[in-house]
Amino acid sequence: MPDTPVPDDRLDSWKEIAAYLRRDITTVQRWEKREGMPVRRHLHDKLGSVYAFRSELDTWARSRNLGGAKEAEDSGVDAPSTTIAAPSPQRVASRAGVWTSAVAILVLFIALIGVWARRNTEYFWHNPIADARFQRVTDWDGAEQAATISRDGRLVAFESNHDGQMDVWITDVKTSHPYNRTNGRAGEIVNPALRTLSFSPDSALVTFWTRRPAGSEKSVIGVWAVPVLGGEPQMYLEGAAEFDWSGDGSQIVYHTTAVGDPTFIRTAGPGAKDRLIYTVKEGTHAHFQIWSPDRAFIYFVQGEVLENEVRNADIWRIKPDGGPAERITFHNSRVTHPVFVDDRTLLYLATDPDGSGPWLYSLDVNHRIPHRLSSGAESYTSLAASGDGHRLVLTLARPKGTLWRVPIAEDPVDATQGTAVSLTTGRGFSPRLGPDGLLYVSSAGAGASIWKIVDGTSTELWSGAGTRMVGGPEIDRAGRRVAFSVEQRGQTLLYVMNVDGTQARVITSALSLLGTPAWHPSGDSITSSALVNGSPRLFRIALDGTAAQLGSHYAINPAWSTDGRFVVYSGPDIGTSFTLNAVTSAGAPYALPQLTLTRGARRVRFIEQGRALVVARGSIAHKDLWRVDLETGAERQLTRLSPDFNIHDFDVSQDGRELVLERIQDRSDVVMLEIPRR
Repeated sequence: MPDTPVPDDRLDSWKEIAAYLRRDITTVQRWEKREGMPVRRHLHDKLGSVYAFRSELDTWARSRNLGGAKEAEDSGVDAPSTTIAAPSPQRVASRAGVWTSAVAILVLFIALIGVWARRNTEYFWHNPIADARFQRVTDWDGAEQAATISRDGRLVAFESNHDGQMDVWITDVKTSHPYNRTNGRAGEIVNPALRTLSFSPDSALVTFWTRRPAGSEKSVIGVWAVPVLGGEPQMYLEGAAEFDWSGDGSQIVYHTTAVGDPTFIRTAGPGAKDRLIYTVKEGTHAHFQIWSPDRAFIYFVQGEVLENEVRNADIWRIKPDGGPAERITFHNSRVTHPVFVDDRTLLYLATDPDGSGPWLYSLDVNHRIPHRLSSGAESYTSLAASGDGHRLVLTLARPKGTLWRVPIAEDPVDATQGTAVSLTTGRGFSPRLGPDGLLYVSSAGAGASIWKIVDGTSTELWSGAGTRMVGGPEIDRAGRRVAFSVEQRGQTLLYVMNVDGTQARVITSALSLLGTPAWHPSGDSITSSALVNGSPRLFRIALDGTAAQLGSHYAINPAWSTDGRFVVYSGPDIGTSFTLNAVTSAGAPYALPQLTLTRGARRVRFIEQGRALVVARGSIAHKDLWRVDLETGAERQLTRLSPDFNIHDFDVSQDGRELVLERIQDRSDVVMLEIPRR
């Protein structure tokens, strides 16, 4: 085992590393991404600060024949000295001819190298959808999503609520006449964090992810199938979350819902055994597995799944025999639905660092330089390709978000008993009820902002250019201050300001923050989740910026009890659910009634002086609010909302009499792009 490098051996910046290797900074950063150069990143530093050791760089450089010049320079050996006689005129003429030929050969060689380099770089890159023909597959008022296409490019399947509930629909691209193939028999089929629909290799079946009830607070997840021509749904791949067939139909890759999303390879035919090839750590997910056209790699998306979205994610690949995974992209954002359109061209969806999108991207898997293909304001939520890559189907999304105020009563209330909040910004997120008004977040292309509505008048309290809100804001118990986290230029900042927007200041920039922060009831500190070695942990942060870790478990979206004795938080997603847990102010475990919730329900609020919690219960796509008694575990439904009223966030007034809801209405269509053959 090699000795640990001594401290004097260390280089502490890109500039020092580049100077040591006698290359420019851009070149060494490219080497670090593509050539496995031994560079380490500083813990918790999201600004790109790095360090490396000279001894490791020397070994790496020698393995790539990069260190010869420096080694000769450092050796101190002089070049040998020789005496050369003057050549004759005949020899001079002969040498001139040789040199002329050599120069010509060298010029030709350089030209060939130039052509090779251009062909093997992005010089000849072209937009794969530049001349594509656009065709609308659906044009209904509701939500169509999770579109997929058969290998032969003839059939398109998608999920739609056109008949009231979400069902699996199929249409022939020539006739454009959709048919409902599940008619309410599929159970829960919506899951934005997965590729939920697919066709069998022979296009006889369309498969779909589903979650079906199997007892109290339990569910059975698996892949089912329904015949394209109609019939009863049947089990297709028990216990699997999603899968992909190899191009020749001989193997299948799939992952289950166990911790770490274990990925397996199965060979077609009787008696085949499943072979585990990859598992990620708790709290991280590996989704959207696909085979490369040559079957040399499995490509997949690795990242976190929070509030129904894949975040802090990128595309990775692994060999079918297993081994270490290799990172292909560096978006560190929401990345989904990778598909191949030829042997080297990978298309996928990804958001910008500010959260805008998702946009359509193209990537040559050899060069790994991403190109954004979509423009304007359109964003997509699903992507699939035919077997030859000449037809793409996408879901074009037009979500509508509104805020609603509804009362809390003895019986469940619906939207007709509430009122929509009029917003001057067009759309609002993360509503919060204060003693004298309503706060909410607005987001535009320039960044995020916080607004306040008092007696119908809207006022902007804070805005930040190039920022993205992390979670939502939180008002302290006294109603005087607001805490919120934002991401800006790759760094997360925790802010505190007065509830009127004055005296905004950064409390800390030293933590990689996640989720919504929570005020301690005393008002002397803020608790937030932050990454530690890639996993979220709770930190209690004093107003002077000093922070102390609170507990050692996976924890996000904390909420303090009204007396400050314990803090509730949500654990990691296992499949599509997670548990609520709690620790005391000293970090010791605190017993709660067993509470298992569905993904997208991490927001919880204390009411009735801490005797009860308000939580969101239901499916991934639709939830209602419930009151949970913390002593008895008894539950009472507070809302009974229509299927198209999806709660994305909520808050409760301090007197426990009113709710404010962020409603998301999905409006989307399926479109097809036909790429001409070249």
